[in-house]
Amino acid sequence: MDKRVESADVAVADVTDGATVMVGGFGLCGNPENLLRALHRKGVKDLTVVSNNCGTTDRGLGVLLQARQIRKMIASYVGENKEFERQYLAGEIEVELVPQGTLAERIRAGGAGIGGFYTATGVGTQVAEGKETRVLAGREYLLELPLRADFALVRAWRADTWGNLVYRETTRNFQPMMAAAAAVTIAEAEQIVEPGELDPDRVHTPGIYVKRVVKGERYERWIERRTVRPRPASAPDAELRSEDGARGGAPTSFDRGGGPP
Repeated sequence: MDKRVESADVAVADVTDGATVMVGGFGLCGNPENLLRALHRKGVKDLTVVSNNCGTTDRGLGVLLQARQIRKMIASYVGENKEFERQYLAGEIEVELVPQGTLAERIRAGGAGIGGFYTATGVGTQVAEGKETRVLAGREYLLELPLRADFALVRAWRADTWGNLVYRETTRNFQPMMAAAAAVTIAEAEQIVEPGELDPDRVHTPGIYVKRVVKGERYERWIERRTVRPRPASAPDAELRSEDGARGGAPTSFDRGGGPP
């Protein structure tokens, strides 16, 4: 039952060229940083990646994008990644843009064994092109199909050795659904504890969905764009420091990937 592996490189050793990989996180919050670095070192190519966005130009999934390891991206947001924009406009990468709520529900449907669902989101837009439509109660809906993957890479705040996972705040977005929608789910965790140390009522992903667990390290606590309050001329220096020690205002919502709940 002990699902721990010795390193992130061992954890992703069977990810092959052409695999479909779901990657958790929201913006740069909750990225499985160790597993992404391991994929980059492994050099696998032609990946189809399902994630909310593709990181920034040089962080998160952006590292794999720059190395030309991603063939297709299924995401809801191009975001702060200039290289993603460049590759898309140049026709160098295949992109399927999906409304954010629809993306989450397609992943959830994949994990729940649902064959498809109808949604009004995207009706009358490019999102609707080529999709079956149906009028229900006088309103037009699109048929959306589930998403599944060969692998899901997720990041937890705490895990036990059996693979039960607890996420924290924004890092919980997408990750529980992804963990259920992949043939092999690999989790990295900031803390790994013994069975029984996690409150069962707080477990977000049961260990039955998780194949491997690796201890994460060297987290950088990235944020996409720092926004700070105007600095009062008379404010003491200590009041102007954000949580990670940088001068400025309070930490942004993207800078909440770790620490106690």
